[in-house]
Amino acid sequence: MQDQKLLYAVAFTRAAATSMIGVLLGIYLAQLGFSEARIGYVVGAGLAGAAVASLVSTLFDDRHGRRRLLVQLTLLAAAGILVVISASDALLAAMAAFFGMLNGTGRDRGAAVILDQAMLPLVTTNASRTRGFAAYHLWQDAGHAIGALGAAAPKLAQPYVDAPLEAVRFAVASAAALLAITALAYWRLSPAVEAAPNHHEAKVSPPTRRLLWRFSGLIGLDSLGSGFLTTALLSLFFYKQFSVNEGILGILFAVARLANAGSYLAAAELAKRIGLVNTMVFTHIPASLLLIGVGLAPTFEWAAALFLLREALVEMDVPTRQSYVMAVVRPEERTLASGLTHLVRMTGQAITPFGAGLFMQNLALATPLFVGAGIKLSYDVALYLGFRHVKPPEEAEGA
Repeated sequence: MQDQKLLYAVAFTRAAATSMIGVLLGIYLAQLGFSEARIGYVVGAGLAGAAVASLVSTLFDDRHGRRRLLVQLTLLAAAGILVVISASDALLAAMAAFFGMLNGTGRDRGAAVILDQAMLPLVTTNASRTRGFAAYHLWQDAGHAIGALGAAAPKLAQPYVDAPLEAVRFAVASAAALLAITALAYWRLSPAVEAAPNHHEAKVSPPTRRLLWRFSGLIGLDSLGSGFLTTALLSLFFYKQFSVNEGILGILFAVARLANAGSYLAAAELAKRIGLVNTMVFTHIPASLLLIGVGLAPTFEWAAALFLLREALVEMDVPTRQSYVMAVVRPEERTLASGLTHLVRMTGQAITPFGAGLFMQNLALATPLFVGAGIKLSYDVALYLGFRHVKPPEEAEGA
């Protein structure tokens, strides 16, 4: 129980840091004079570094030790933030973002989540697994909401400071402090969360290998769409399209994360009634349609309302998807399954921000929203057709 509480606590704290970075990064770099294309390069470089870290976590967590690796990755991320906010050159900022695994998505989806996801089933049962993942993500998005509110602090402080840009820089730096706190919490986890001896030598069964390749391919498609829709780029869209300041955006994204948090428990209850795959698909499709509406909205008020409706639905597939993957593989295959799906997701998200920045600069600010939504709709249809008959144990037993 203590380990489970610590996993929820680190999810909350790390998410707060990630959310603050997501809201402020694009605006901060724009205020430094970076073009939309260069901002896309920095965001993409950070996600590329996160993809590499995801690969390392997948391959070496059982050999290196989960707690030790989590502490090292978290401290490296904190250092990367400090270097990025000190850089005035786009190349240096991109390099620091890469090695610091800077997450501009505004959502906590990095290498640490792979290890959290592999550890969480060790402290839950089959009956409580989906609810355990839902609670984990509820705490995570509560942290996202707090971080987004923290992103509004620089705007609120502007009347009292001589250099507004310094207030933004200080807020971003505080995210590094939150990650340092997270590293300390990880060190307090018990040895029970570590992999069993020789766990890394377990072979993946052929059925699992086939299932993971199919499922990961679809995750890759979805992640290409997500790369067009990082919080840093969505925040930049609202900032430039409707001339909305970071204070309003901080509040908007805080409410969005609260909507995400409330949706997780709803997803767990819905999954009991209609199944995990159905919950993933039939909540995700309307979320993508609402996103198209955001891009077409004539005013900020309409765009914000559609965006918040979308956020109440879009994350319901996250705990259900993770619970589903952990359920349909053997316990000794969970680290690989978690790592592979997250690695594919991080790689896809690292590719498309480069193009998203160019689209925003050369076509229209809303172009990434339309492209991202179209890709995600394709993913939803393919997921339903490919996996509606592959049941997790609790659904197979119920049938």
